[in-house]
Amino acid sequence: MIFIIIITLIVLVVISSAREKVFHIMGTYAIIELPDNKEYKAYMYLRAIEEKLSDYIETSDISKINKNAGKSWVKPSQEVLEVIKKSIDVSELSKGKFDITVGSLSIRAWRLKEISEEEAKRLINYKNILIQDGRVKLAKEKMAIDIGGIGKGFAIQKAFEKLGTTWGFIAIAGDMKIWGHSRLIGIYDPVDKSVVFIGHNAKDLCISSSGNYYKKHILEGSNSVIGVTVIHKDCTYADALSTALFAMNESERQELINKLSLPVFILYENQVYYFNNEFIGFFKDYQISSSWKPKKQE
Repeated sequence: MIFIIIITLIVLVVISSAREKVFHIMGTYAIIELPDNKEYKAYMYLRAIEEKLSDYIETSDISKINKNAGKSWVKPSQEVLEVIKKSIDVSELSKGKFDITVGSLSIRAWRLKEISEEEAKRLINYKNILIQDGRVKLAKEKMAIDIGGIGKGFAIQKAFEKLGTTWGFIAIAGDMKIWGHSRLIGIYDPVDKSVVFIGHNAKDLCISSSGNYYKKHILEGSNSVIGVTVIHKDCTYADALSTALFAMNESERQELINKLSLPVFILYENQVYYFNNEFIGFFKDYQISSSWKPKKQE
């Protein structure tokens, strides 16, 4: 039987087969389909990544780094070191619009009530993440790392690399990896949940969508943008760049898209959309809802 899976936290939809397995992970759901019944193996690897990345788990590497902020060096796993380095890379590309040290606000101020919002915002600065000889240290006390804007894409990417299967599908919330086959996938309006774009992928891809309905780590961004979808060969970058683009104003956003030739599909208020040729190049057929109109080029 064929059906449409639409999970509340997912800004993407996919026409799927009943073979898929659904698992609870990272505060949301993973949908996995792989050859040779490897879905559970993939889930267990995703869980292992979560146990290293989650700031909700006291024994995770991220929690250890946060606890030692301004005090001691921590030697994390290779996976955690990799995701931190890639986070810094996206921070550089986005001129700080993407910044995992937002944890001082999302964790210290909002969740734990340890510091004020004003103090927390002063501590957000990715340049104060120090890396030396495979060790990590946050330069100032009360700083904290929040991997929420990159962690799901990173976990999917690492699972893909670990599995080495000829085809597969892994989705966690608004992040998906499809390889070795084609699926009918789409983007929906996060306001009324109607499908805006739908099409078959013509190539392997990582696709990620960001909005500020559930991702409270996105602090800025144009009020007129309600969703940003990015395609990239690496799911880590797809996840982080969709977050970064959402947090930018229009000129900053277009500058980064042009600089990276980044495939994007953007939803604006009043049912207006924008996509570029790089995005459509990943699809062999597509449809856009007739109730939506293309953005006028300035």
